[in-house]
Amino acid sequence: MPMFHDGNRDLQDLFGSRALADRLVERLRRPEFTDDDKAFIESLEYFFLATSNPIGQPDCSFKGGPPGFARVVAPDLLVWPDYDGNGMFKSLGNIAINPSVGLLFIRMGETPKRLRANGRAVVSFDDPMIADFPGAQGLVRFTPVDIFPNCPRYIPDPAAAKASPYIPHAGETPVEPKWKSMDMFSDVVPPRKV
Repeated sequence: MPMFHDGNRDLQDLFGSRALADRLVERLRRPEFTDDDKAFIESLEYFFLATSNPIGQPDCSFKGGPPGFARVVAPDLLVWPDYDGNGMFKSLGNIAINPSVGLLFIRMGETPKRLRANGRAVVSFDDPMIADFPGAQGLVRFTPVDIFPNCPRYIPDPAAAKASPYIPHAGETPVEPKWKSMDMFSDVVPPRKV
């Protein structure tokens, strides 16, 4: 499936960002995890998982554990344990009937960072790797299709009680992120709408 559908394209055309969207995909999208992706993901204590039910209703959940609980074991494979929860099995049940999922890895703080990964997941309760995750009752294997970094500009720094400096304020010109002036993107960044 292509990265964009008609709904995306219609809005890109409305805001003049189609060329920028295409450039971002051309330069940043990848189908496999890099060594940097692995180091980032395995440094985190949580991520967010988006799944959907048989009729497409979304569900988003928080997945947490010690750093390294989500592991990139190959460029095309990420695994994470399923720990005991509330017994509803919303995420795993959705994966069982619709394996298409989205993952959001995020680091807040002084050096914020985001990484998105969309792909397919399967759940196993007898995977040999379960033994590598103390307390796991199952294992989720994720095969990426689209991996891409996201601009971290609106991520706050909760520890310092600081909002992102990029948040717009009435009467002030918003701060532009540095990436918009990079040579690889500056020629396709649409003019700011006032």
